[in-house]
Amino acid sequence: MSSMWILDEAPPAPDARIPYGPGMHHFGELRLPSGPGPHPVVVAIHGGFWRAKYDLAHLGHACAALTASGFATWSLEFRRVGHEGGGYPGTLEDVALGADFLRTLAESHPLDLSRVVFLGHSAGGHLALWLAARPRLPSGSPLYSQTPLRPVGVVSLAGVADVTRAYELGLSDNAAGQFLGGSPLEVPLRYQRASPAALQPLGVPQVLLHGSEDDTVPVSMSADFCSRGRAHGDEVRCVVLPGAGHFEVVDPRSREWAQVVDAVRSLL
Repeated sequence: MSSMWILDEAPPAPDARIPYGPGMHHFGELRLPSGPGPHPVVVAIHGGFWRAKYDLAHLGHACAALTASGFATWSLEFRRVGHEGGGYPGTLEDVALGADFLRTLAESHPLDLSRVVFLGHSAGGHLALWLAARPRLPSGSPLYSQTPLRPVGVVSLAGVADVTRAYELGLSDNAAGQFLGGSPLEVPLRYQRASPAALQPLGVPQVLLHGSEDDTVPVSMSADFCSRGRAHGDEVRCVVLPGAGHFEVVDPRSREWAQVVDAVRSLL
């Protein structure tokens, strides 16, 4: 069965849609499991090659399933290419603001901030890995934060882990160049600051799941990222899913879904 249904079928409604900033795209969807908590939290970040065309709706199915498995989920929306202020650096600023907003949410919701996992799909996998890498940014960078929220680990699902490689491959009609506003030769510092591969080691455990038949983001991107991470001393593993394409990893009805839940659990 194709996993493309997630793009068309409306997901279960969240418990709340909550703003984390001043703009119309500065909000997240919070889902809480039953029981008093405090609950472990998955900060979920949707894909779509950083473009305005794709929003957080299709990731709602995965978030609802994760919540049914016992995890609170905080699914972020953010400015994207095509929105005013989207792309570099606005998209990165937004997901950082949204992730750090968990501290505010925990004041009024039963969330366990000592058990937070960042999870992202496709370009959202890039953003999840980048969020974990924020302590690696130089203090002079406008994207630097003194006190970024630190996860216990990251799950990247078919993630664009290496933005320079994404540019070289021309993925999705030069999505990386549009996101960063130029090529690695034209804006090298942006690639150095925005690509998780350029910020390794991340310093937290990572699990990268990737379908062997993914024709949107090649599985070699995750495999190479894992190899480099281990060479730098990171605790990182790559799970290649035989026969899977790009969307099975965010489809709760897929045979691969249990491995996504297991990956999250393994980090907690």
